[in-house]
Parts: sequence; C-alpha cells; structure tokens
Amino acid sequence: METNEMYKEAGVNLEAGYESVRLIKEKVKSTYNSNVLSSLGGFASLYSLDLSNIKNPILVSGTDGVGTKLKLAFLLDKFDTIGIDCVAMCVNDIACTGAKPLFFLDYIAVGANNPKQIEEIVDGMCKGCIQANCSLVGGETAEMPGFYKVGEFDVAGFATGVVDKDKLIDGKNIKEGDLIIALPSSGVHSNGFSLIRKIFNTKDSLFKVYENLEKPLIEYLLEPTRIYVKDILKLNELIKIKGLSHITGGGFFENIPRSIPNKLCAKITKDKIIIPEVFNVIKKEGKVDDKTMFNTFNQGVGLTLIIDKKDKDIVFENIKDSYLIGEVIKGEEKIVLC
Repeated sequence: METNEMYKEAGVNLEAGYESVRLIKEKVKSTYNSNVLSSLGGFASLYSLDLSNIKNPILVSGTDGVGTKLKLAFLLDKFDTIGIDCVAMCVNDIACTGAKPLFFLDYIAVGANNPKQIEEIVDGMCKGCIQANCSLVGGETAEMPGFYKVGEFDVAGFATGVVDKDKLIDGKNIKEGDLIIALPSSGVHSNGFSLIRKIFNTKDSLFKVYENLEKPLIEYLLEPTRIYVKDILKLNELIKIKGLSHITGGGFFENIPRSIPNKLCAKITKDKIIIPEVFNVIKKEGKVDDKTMFNTFNQGVGLTLIIDKKDKDIVFENIKDSYLIGEVIKGEEKIVLC
C-alpha cells in the first residue's frame, strides 16, 4: 500500500490538502502588495517593512478566533462570512492602538479536509484583508481526524501592524468632559453566541423570521463583523483620538473601561444607543435582562471613540454613521449606563 493511501485510511487526505492550496492560491495572491516577498507554500512568510514615513515605529500584534458562531455557519453551510469575522476580530483590535495592519495569517483546524469549504473560508479572509488594506501572507490548515467532526472546524487568525509612537492611541490623555462616540456594528459580530445558541437551540428557532425582522434570524446572526480600520486610520490623521474600544466579548462593561484611566468613568446614555432589532429579538425570546445584554453583546455599537469636544464635528463629517452616546466623568466605577 502506498504511503498516501495508508495516511488517507488514517483520516488524512493529502491530495485534498493540495487541492485546497490550489483553490485558494490566486485569492490569497490578490491581497499581496509589494511588501510581500514570499509566496503561498513556504515554511514562513516574508514581509518587507517600509518605515520611511514612521519616526518611532511600534509593532502591534493581535490574535483571535470566531468562537461558537461557527456552529451556525455549519447549520447554514455558509463559510465566507466566517473568514471576514476572523480577520475583523484581529485587525479591529490592533487598530484600536492606531496601528495600520500589515499582514494576517490564519490557522484552520478541520476534521477532514474539504477543499471547497477551505476555499470559502479563505475567500472571506481575503475579502476581510482587502477591507483592512493588509495582506494574507500565510496560514496553516491542520487535518485532525477524530478531534473534530467531519464537516466542522475551528479557525483563528493573527495580525501584525505598525504605528508611529506619536500616533499611538493609549488613553493617557483622556480627561473629564471628553465625548464618547459610537461607530455602529453590522450586527452581533462574533460574540455572545454561546448565549444565543442556548436561547435558540433548535433549527426551527434559528430559521424563523421573527417580528420586525425581514429574513430568518440565522442570516442576521451570520452577518460578518464590520472592519473599522480605514475609518480609524483616516480619523487618526485628522484629530487626536484619545481612546478606542472594540466592543467584543464582555460587551460594554468589559471593553469600554479598558480605554479609561483610573478615577475616570464612562457615562453612557442608553437611550442614545441605536439598537438593531436583532438584539431586541434575542432579549425578548431569551428573557434576557438589560445588564446581561450590555455585558454580553455590542448592542449595535461595534467601536467607541473617546475624543475632545472640539473634534466632534470632524468625526461626524468623516464617519457619517457615528453618533454621540456619552461622556467621560469623574468616578471610580469606570463605566455607568444610565
């Protein structure tokens, strides 16, 4: 018996792996710029760092995954949005420092290699990288029979960016009276899905069209995470962004305080928040209290900016869907929703 056939009987299909690389090669190449020096298939990725316009460069890195949102992708048999989510969770985090994402790498672990499925996942990643203006320079697909069910997988991403120290967003200059601006989310993004799956625990409940929704719930839930990189980088050239929070796991209560210095508090006015209907469906169907909603989900706010009052018009002019939700006050609580 040939070695490849023996390995295939053990659950690993090398030919499927080769086919996956063939299908994604051109898609990945579409994200390259002149800084990418390597090609798909090498042992490591090479990226030429151009620091000609950066006096004091700081490298910024981040990693994240998509979590149990993947379970819903399995149900719908739709995987391109998951790739965008994976990129977004990484690049949005590093952009919160003011960093420009340079490159992204992925890790996909599967029960059995399905080339068309891999192609769809990576296609989403390429779309996300193009939105973030960064390159998908490499990755790893690990076939792990017996560890994951056939047809299921896990995915994670890793991003690296660079910021000039003078443009670093670190929260140190936040003061009483600064404004808190919301940048809307595209939906639930990639957090809170363990609770969502507990509430909507049947296929019928996920595929139902609820009151005030125009399509099945699952389609709203799989809406890909908005990528804020270009908005942040543009704004950071025009004004001094004092603080940024990516509203991910832990919602408002965990993420907004991460950008607030000690002895200051983010005062958020709940009535000012534009909450998409999908969150109202989750709240109603799951009988979820207000605090849990704000402690689990983004509630329609994907990112919060903290800026000086004098800069608010510049923000509103350049990010048309941004709006005011609060201000910074003195206090020990770090965040108050009223």
